[in-house]
Amino acid sequence: MAIYKVDTTDFHFNLFELLKVQDLTEFGLDVGSIKDILQEYEKFVRTVLFPTREPSDIQGIQLKEGKVIAPACLHEAKAQYYENGWFALGLPEDIGGTPVPEAVSLACLSMGTSANVGFAMYPGLSKAALNVIRLKGSDEIKKRFIPGMMDGRWGGAMGLTEPGAGSDVGALLTTAKPKDDGTWSIKGMKMFISSGEVDFHENTIHLVLARTPNGGPGTKGISLFIVPRNWVNESGVMEGTNHVVCTKIEEKMGIHSSATCELSFGEKGETRGILIGDEFDGMATMFIMMNEARLLCGLQGESQSSLAYEMSKNYASQRVQFGVTLDQHPDVRKMLLKMRCVVRAMRSLQLYTGNLFNLAHNKTDPHAEAFIGILTPICKAHFTDQSFLIGSEAVQVHGGYGFCKEYGVEQFVRDSIIGRIYEGTNGIQSIDLVTRKILKDGGKNFGVFLKIVFETFQKLPSPYASSLGVVKTLMTELEKTTQLFFSWGSQKKMNLILRHATDYTTAVSMLFMSWRLAEGALVAGDLLEKNSSSYTREYLQSKQFDFTFYAQNYLPQSIALLQTAQLGVEDITQVVV
Repeated sequence: MAIYKVDTTDFHFNLFELLKVQDLTEFGLDVGSIKDILQEYEKFVRTVLFPTREPSDIQGIQLKEGKVIAPACLHEAKAQYYENGWFALGLPEDIGGTPVPEAVSLACLSMGTSANVGFAMYPGLSKAALNVIRLKGSDEIKKRFIPGMMDGRWGGAMGLTEPGAGSDVGALLTTAKPKDDGTWSIKGMKMFISSGEVDFHENTIHLVLARTPNGGPGTKGISLFIVPRNWVNESGVMEGTNHVVCTKIEEKMGIHSSATCELSFGEKGETRGILIGDEFDGMATMFIMMNEARLLCGLQGESQSSLAYEMSKNYASQRVQFGVTLDQHPDVRKMLLKMRCVVRAMRSLQLYTGNLFNLAHNKTDPHAEAFIGILTPICKAHFTDQSFLIGSEAVQVHGGYGFCKEYGVEQFVRDSIIGRIYEGTNGIQSIDLVTRKILKDGGKNFGVFLKIVFETFQKLPSPYASSLGVVKTLMTELEKTTQLFFSWGSQKKMNLILRHATDYTTAVSMLFMSWRLAEGALVAGDLLEKNSSSYTREYLQSKQFDFTFYAQNYLPQSIALLQTAQLGVEDITQVVV
């Protein structure tokens, strides 16, 4: 049967030994205080959220008489989530939040997302929408919308995708016309809107991209609007329908407890919106929310992989076949170890990325913002790719039971695959990394980051010589392929770059994953020499093994992917399919 388990020890190791978040003095939190937060959150997740995973998946979302109905179990979970103050975790104190280091906030969010990814999307998108309003809204707008979102009466959503204008956002048809009272009349259709409407929120505050009368073609002519489902007056009080209508809910292969809606604006009556940010600056403003959502996708990948591994490890330790438990069979043990090192690498890179937000805010690392830009598409694309593969491995470990619903692992396969598609497909993430984060500045920031990565590898002692040799080969092939990309760029051969962008991103992601495991191995070695009592010797030795095992099983793949890019020098768009 499905059980909930989280590797709190590995969270502690990353937070306190690698990132040293306890040294971020502006939060006034010591190790004990942070452990208390994590412990209380884990208890809430285990006792309240995880029990909703299976029933909410079975019942799903329903559209009845124009209302989007969530499973009854989610109503209680949502109420307790806000009442216990978990939504406020990580938000500024001036709006009623509880400031904590970003990595601590992500650690908690990982636990909750692993327990029920469909439910986690509601507060996740609400917080992302709230952050846009907090960062770009006027004082009047903040007072108008933030209180209702903070206390959970109102949710938030992102209105971007349209029929015929999915990834090609610049092709959207939704319009916004100015009114005499300073508001705008919104008219159009949006689809695939996660958390677009749900009955446990009195109101949904949509952030909607639309084109104003003077907006030119493409993304440069798009503006962003706050469009509440029920109109909210200047005093922050709801005044009745704003004619935002859910016309359909999608019947999906996974995330059944997440409401994925088709919405019409202005079809049943006038829909009003409020401009947020500057006119024609909608994409830049929306990217505040989109980048947060992309990192949340990466977190979905890490968190679901984590629980899939824990459930598989538990099952394999109990299931007897041929006289021994499954985990004693070399093939199964290899699957489990591969799952573990990938999960730990994702966790470490995810928390590292979160910590960069604090370093950027404190201005203690001049490269933090650029590094966030590099790591966002990597976390989103690679983690969600790996999550689908690890979910499949979890089914394999469970055998026939895994294919059935009884043990709960088949849900990881169904729930995880959407992460590769929404918030910009993983192919688009790869294009973003290569063209906007590497080629655009001549590889300057990427080069700085690679230098930091290689400095870690150079610290590895002699027992890691074999693994370090693989890393050096990978770095050589990465340099060759990157220079080839620059050459193609100068020759305007963009189709060649785009052909290999996904393979390149995967290879770079594996390099960065191995880097985080190498950092862990080095710190674990120091703690072993000091006979640290904070962690068991078994755990610290496993951290050393993780890097070696990852280098053996994954880095050769990344080398091959880069060599493939060096060989594929024809424009395949000219080849008949």
